[in-house]
Amino acid sequence: VVEAHLARSAEVNPQINAIVQLIAERALAEAQAADADLARGRHVGPLHGVPFTVKDWLETAGVICAAGNEKYRHYIPAKDATVVARMRHAGAIMLGKTNVTVENPVYGRTNNPYNLAYSPSGSSSGEAAIIAAGGSPLGLGSDSGGSIRTPAHACGIAGLKPTTGRVPLTGHFPRIGVISDPRTVIGPLARSVADLALALSVIQGVDWVDASVIPMALGDWRDVEVRKLRVAFYTEHEDATPDPVCKQATISAAQALAGEGCVVEERLPPHITETYAITRDYWRRPESESWEEWQPDGEFVLGSEAIERHLFAWDRFRRSLIGFMQHFDVIITPAMERPAQPHGQSEGGIAYTLTYSLTGYPAVVVRTGATPDGLPVGVQVVARPWRDDVAVAVAAYLEQ
Repeated sequence: VVEAHLARSAEVNPQINAIVQLIAERALAEAQAADADLARGRHVGPLHGVPFTVKDWLETAGVICAAGNEKYRHYIPAKDATVVARMRHAGAIMLGKTNVTVENPVYGRTNNPYNLAYSPSGSSSGEAAIIAAGGSPLGLGSDSGGSIRTPAHACGIAGLKPTTGRVPLTGHFPRIGVISDPRTVIGPLARSVADLALALSVIQGVDWVDASVIPMALGDWRDVEVRKLRVAFYTEHEDATPDPVCKQATISAAQALAGEGCVVEERLPPHITETYAITRDYWRRPESESWEEWQPDGEFVLGSEAIERHLFAWDRFRRSLIGFMQHFDVIITPAMERPAQPHGQSEGGIAYTLTYSLTGYPAVVVRTGATPDGLPVGVQVVARPWRDDVAVAVAAYLEQ
């Protein structure tokens, strides 16, 4: 299996530039050891022998983690990020690291496998591209405002942003201060929704390093009765004007759920047009590049009162959304305003995904259609906090 994926990567990677650090020799040695364990009847994990790739914002022991930054071109971590270590402990075999952002000064540009002149979108670009092209069946990415979900949409795969506080951020590089940045999460990408759920079950849970992780039980998505769910959907608002094909994909998803027996209502959550204003203020706050010492990555732009006003608005926004979720189990939206676009052209905003980064809700993007010229189109399925199982179950229903 590892040999097959290495062969496929060798075929497609020169065109898409998705894998930027390949560890073929180590992967083959681990595959041989995995075969030997099976032959001896040894206990194996739930991902025994399954290849996977890792976004180059997650630390990997002995493998360069440049994070697309010239400053870290030769940085080699001593330890795996918690999520990487858990995948490997479950038996998965890492093939390599994948490119970050659509283009960076260290590794250059990543291309969309559906059309090499098009963007794969988002900062988990290489992860989505290599999975879509068949070079990896499963991968790990991170998402602060859509960086798992928008590449999943643009590349026609499935991507999961877990509930904030479910998956440890230990070993994310750049560092994430989980109080100052409650938006960023680590999650899986795959070609099927069921594989997202399997990976989430492996990487979630307390690691006693990331103090934000809560020991919340993960429900089994297969136990969710989709037909009993209350569903809200929307396609546009002041900050989001979708392409007709993205709008129709969302309407069709809502109609499919109504046909299954769900109570479906077209409703726009309150305060949703504050999404960008809150985020812009967040971006104007400096963050520390170190976990142990205050090393700001920028200059102070907001004064102390402006920061407090920003946090007040963010709290009010979260209160309004959780009140809305009292009446609904799921929200369906477009994944992005547009399908994948040619390099250098606007993909539209990220208003759909960004909202649920600010609230920390679980969200799955799954492919549900295509443009007339064959580019994939996805929708976003958002669930209540800690109901990752519900988001997965609805996405799996739409996928099927």
